[in-house]
Amino acid sequence: MHVGRASEIDEIMTFENFYHDLLDLAKKYEKQNIPLKIEQDLENNIIKIFGENITSLSRAKNGLNDVTELAYATAEHHPYWNLLYNSSEIANNVLDKWKSNLSDDDISDIDWALKELKQAIDKIKNKKSVNS
Repeated sequence: MHVGRASEIDEIMTFENFYHDLLDLAKKYEKQNIPLKIEQDLENNIIKIFGENITSLSRAKNGLNDVTELAYATAEHHPYWNLLYNSSEIANNVLDKWKSNLSDDDISDIDWALKELKQAIDKIKNKKSVNS
């Protein structure tokens, strides 16, 4: 038996056990009229807990935070870094102004990020054609 595989299975089982314990805890709060929404991706060790007042906008902002964190943490030499970074910057800007208007500065920032995206795409295309 491969030891690495056994530890992966143990980790999954432990996380699944935690998830089931969490569901039991959530039921306790539901009995107190505090509804919680729990989403899980046990394969990737992810559990999300949302309160009853969660909105689509706040969920989108929360999810985008994970994308933005990856964009900030990814080294600039990664070929897709600029795509991820500028896309997340545009999305952050749009979500921040979702219930208001984009200012001239916001539009300028988005326009700049779009130009950066175009340059990044061109660079990827050029690299691909050189390697073909």
